[in-house]
Amino acid sequence: METLYDCVVVANGSFPQTAGPLELLKATPVIIACDGAVQNLHERGLVPSAIVGDLDSIPSEMLRLYADRIHTVEDQEINDLTKAVRFAHASGYRKILILGATGLREDHTLGNISLLTDFAPLFEVVEMLSDYGRFIPVLRTTTLPCTPGQQISIFSMYPCGEITTEGLRWPITRRRLTSWWQGSLNEALGTEFTLTLSPDARLIIYFQSPA
Repeated sequence: METLYDCVVVANGSFPQTAGPLELLKATPVIIACDGAVQNLHERGLVPSAIVGDLDSIPSEMLRLYADRIHTVEDQEINDLTKAVRFAHASGYRKILILGATGLREDHTLGNISLLTDFAPLFEVVEMLSDYGRFIPVLRTTTLPCTPGQQISIFSMYPCGEITTEGLRWPITRRRLTSWWQGSLNEALGTEFTLTLSPDARLIIYFQSPA
């Protein structure tokens, strides 16, 4: 399966169950795993290229088995996902997909999604995929592909920024989104939509996967 990504980072949330994320995971040339995700990968016959974290979530058996690819980062000011993504950047990867970053603990889910705007300047492509949809960061005016009727949600990380949309069922015009629900549950009208951002706007866009 052809993939747009040169690296997949796997976090320790809900492991993918549906065909789309699993096919991308199996097709990727490089898997960088947060330490807590190693067991799930191993049980499915997938071998990580690197394991990154403070090693507080990895079974001792996995430590022994994968001792040659472990990279310990003990910084408690950042989470394991950030450690793994920074490792991917330092290793030269520029188009990354993040899996397993949602589900299980809601606080981890929210924190991980919000990090996308921090990761965006490091990569040409950085996306987060779950069994239900895809999150991408948007830092500037852009036009994005979609499918007619696809459910789209817009989350503003910097509520001081203004946004305008074109191509969505419920348009937004030079508006500041001051609460996360305000840009949610929109719908694509055609095969693309445009987001016009003021210089201080930072967004995360959610595309619901087809049923």
